Amino acid sequence: MDLENVKSKPIAILGAGGVGKPCAADSKLAGREVRLWDDPRFAPKTLKDINKSGLKLSGPQTNLLMFERSGVAKLDLVTDNLAEAVKGAGLVIVATVALGHKALFQNLIPLLEDGQIVHIIPDNYGALLLRKMMVEAKFNKKVIVGSWGTSPYGARVLVKGGVTTNEINIIDRVCIMRGAAIPAYDTEAFVESAKYFPPFDPSTYSENGDDFGLRKGDTVLDIALSNVNPVVHVPGAILGAAVMQNFELFGQKKQNYSLYAHGLCPAIAQVQVDFWTEEEEVAKAAGTTIAAIDKEDFFSRSSIYGPEYMGKGYRVPFTEDYRYKQEPYGDGPFNLENRYVTEDVPIGCHLISQLGQKFGVKTPIVDSMIVLANSMLRRDLVAEVGYSLDYLGIGHMDKAQLNAWMREGQYV
Repeated sequence: MDLENVKSKPIAILGAGGVGKPCAADSKLAGREVRLWDDPRFAPKTLKDINKSGLKLSGPQTNLLMFERSGVAKLDLVTDNLAEAVKGAGLVIVATVALGHKALFQNLIPLLEDGQIVHIIPDNYGALLLRKMMVEAKFNKKVIVGSWGTSPYGARVLVKGGVTTNEINIIDRVCIMRGAAIPAYDTEAFVESAKYFPPFDPSTYSENGDDFGLRKGDTVLDIALSNVNPVVHVPGAILGAAVMQNFELFGQKKQNYSLYAHGLCPAIAQVQVDFWTEEEEVAKAAGTTIAAIDKEDFFSRSSIYGPEYMGKGYRVPFTEDYRYKQEPYGDGPFNLENRYVTEDVPIGCHLISQLGQKFGVKTPIVDSMIVLANSMLRRDLVAEVGYSLDYLGIGHMDKAQLNAWMREGQYV
């Protein structure tokens, strides 16, 4: 694949939320041609006034490399027309929530062109789903599909006085990104193409060796399991629910609540360690790897995210105040009807549990999170969302078949 050709073409960013908007602004401020698309159902709200005001990047942008890119970005195209956004683009960035993947992919597949590279951020099993749907659609164009385990930012679209603004507050910038393609023989080109995506600049120019940089995952299942959102978000939200729901009773303002500043503690960190250990065993049984982490990093108010932007060994003791003491707003979640639960339980937790059942690994901690979330929300989140190994097109595969699909593109 001609990556220099990719470098000179527009970047199409699909999804105008907490990942898509900062990626669009960041890329434009770096001098690239940028198109931002969102679903016509949501666009009247999510794309409102961006053509007039642009998108503003602000915030502390904390990272050890002192990398910062701030300002107001005027995008080249803001649209709810998917064909208009994708045509002639080099990089196609999928930045929608996982629950929107299937509908987006149905419309995206016929529009993709030879030579394009699709980046799914974060993965949430989206790469497996997209490739499965490509098989069903008899798609045969030369397109690379890959995904990343996390977003390049801890970021929030600012809401002021109840009004959603076009300003994005970047709390921290991730300086280590782990990605892979499906089939895995495309991974080298896929990761190399990230050097032409400005939000990954802190990872691509770093010379810090083991601390930071781009990392090649073993397979896209490695990337899905390396996504730390479920292991941090779900125990933090479920087991810390009392603090979140009682926050205003403690004389605090609801909008100042942060799971990291207020909801984590050593006991919850231990549950997160056990959760991650189950994921490690699942990955091993499935024949792939998972990101290597220091489990002591869970015992920190920054959790295991801290080393992603501040390097190895960065931990904030539970006895210290954390970053939101001087911030006007926390980052939530402010109730349990939040993607920390409604997405990370039925997708993240449930698919780990299913993989464990398939490959003979017990996952009692992960399973307990599903049970508690269903009890707290008084409904079956798994049935409601409908994600499963069969939904991803791999439920019928044995270990050898799964790895042949992920590594060589041989679909059974």
